[in-house]
Amino acid sequence: MKRTGRPTDEAKRAAIVAAASRAFFEHGFAATSIEQVAADAGVSKVTIYNRFGDKRSLFTAAVEHECERMRGSFSVPAMPQGSLRDRLLAIGEAMSAFLSRPEMVRFERRIAAETEHDASVGAAFLAAGPHRMKRAFSAFIEAMDEAGELSVSDPDLAAEQFAAMCKGMGDLDRRFGAPSDPVRDRQRIEGAVEVFCRAYAVDECDRN
Repeated sequence: MKRTGRPTDEAKRAAIVAAASRAFFEHGFAATSIEQVAADAGVSKVTIYNRFGDKRSLFTAAVEHECERMRGSFSVPAMPQGSLRDRLLAIGEAMSAFLSRPEMVRFERRIAAETEHDASVGAAFLAAGPHRMKRAFSAFIEAMDEAGELSVSDPDLAAEQFAAMCKGMGDLDRRFGAPSDPVRDRQRIEGAVEVFCRAYAVDECDRN
């Protein structure tokens, strides 16, 4: 039996979340009205309240939507070809490029501002974005450990260490308006790979 109504309901929800994302991240939480989101999405205000309950819940849905969309710009390869160093360099470069995008910098600033008023906003962002990405990288490290390329007792900690070294002060500089420095970013990544390999690489060939 053909089910009716579901595609329209899903399309409406997608339109609402997309309109809310644009409004919240362009104008901020306080300056965004449910009335304007409804008009932009082509639905009634009542429809939004029925689906999301309140403005804060709508913002949380928008955060999750943006995290999902941005994750498409960053992925950890399952097991690419090349040496251990080559693979780690590729991951470090992808991570740096993703975090340095102006869109990502603006997004994180907005999330930080809204978290001051509601800690659940930050929690939603961490769960939908950074924590998922860390799990993916941790799984990659664990796979390399099982393959005998690395010796890592705590893949989660190793993932955090590598990400932190790749970001360095560059990530903080960008958040406070300093321009990106591609040369320095590359040096940070190469240094992160060097330290990571010295700490965890099993094969001496990968350390030279």
